[in-house]
Amino acid sequence: MTTKQDIVFELEEHPFAQYVRILGKGKNGSRPLTREEAYDAMKMIVTGKVEPVQLGAFMMLMRVKEETREELAGFIEATRDSFKLPTGMADVDLDWSSYAGKRRHLPWFLLSTLLLAENGIRVFMHGAGGHTSGRIYTQDILRFLGIEYATSFEQAAEQIKQTNFSYLPLEFLSPKLHEMIELRPLMGLRSPVHTLARMINPFSAPNVMQGIFHPGYQAVHQEAGMLLGQKNMAVIKGEGGEIERNPDVKCEVKGLLNGELFEETWPALFAQRHVKEAEMQPERLAQLWQSEIDDEYAVGTITGTTALALKLMGKAHSIEEAQSMAESLWHNRDKSKYGAN
Repeated sequence: MTTKQDIVFELEEHPFAQYVRILGKGKNGSRPLTREEAYDAMKMIVTGKVEPVQLGAFMMLMRVKEETREELAGFIEATRDSFKLPTGMADVDLDWSSYAGKRRHLPWFLLSTLLLAENGIRVFMHGAGGHTSGRIYTQDILRFLGIEYATSFEQAAEQIKQTNFSYLPLEFLSPKLHEMIELRPLMGLRSPVHTLARMINPFSAPNVMQGIFHPGYQAVHQEAGMLLGQKNMAVIKGEGGEIERNPDVKCEVKGLLNGELFEETWPALFAQRHVKEAEMQPERLAQLWQSEIDDEYAVGTITGTTALALKLMGKAHSIEEAQSMAESLWHNRDKSKYGAN
């Protein structure tokens, strides 16, 4: 007779457990994921095949060790493969991510993207908002410029065809990644999503601009981009973590030109630093564009950031030429645009 003591219950291991184990086996037993393992792990995450406790453990283990270029490449490939892109998508020249938010200065980089769009460069921007307190986010600022953000790939494509610019929030681009990035207040830490979201480039634009807060992440972005076959990419320590050049300090750029690694240093545009804004007033973006106000720091930020994009895209062949071209575009902009709703 079989007794209760003779029965051995074996729980079947969840398929995702292997990836938590690889990362968390201890300082001697753990290792990074391979590119293939990272792809499989992220595919399970974005398709909802991971339990919440597993996701939390995985994200924090990745946060402690920091993602490698191979892991980042695998994560991005799985995320891209999860998109359901419609046929007839618009061609995009420049992919621009906006995930950090601003807390010291207004997001003047928005006017850089609109300046590029006005001059025939098709810009797709994606980002998220609200995950970190005390910051203002792009999707909340667009209304001050009279711009409606997209809520689907189809709408984003149509906006790009009509105006050369569209912003698609992460919640519509990838609901699962949005759910993960919104865990920051609960976890108290950023996660790999903050890194990979900047690089997903869903429209496969040949040119990518990325802003980071910690300089140590520049090389990882740069090298992951190379693994993914990205043609042109510029990664900077942007003001507040956004793709925004601080004109008061030199700017170190790492990235890719025609698929090859490059580094260069852009000089500061001003000899003395400017005092930060006492209060961030979003309506000042439209006022500056329409020449109702003047702001030396803001104009330096806008033209300096625009210059980075122009040189990356091969529109200018030197730092000086790019800056001069950006200043000319700003001077000749259509000042009747971008009144607030």
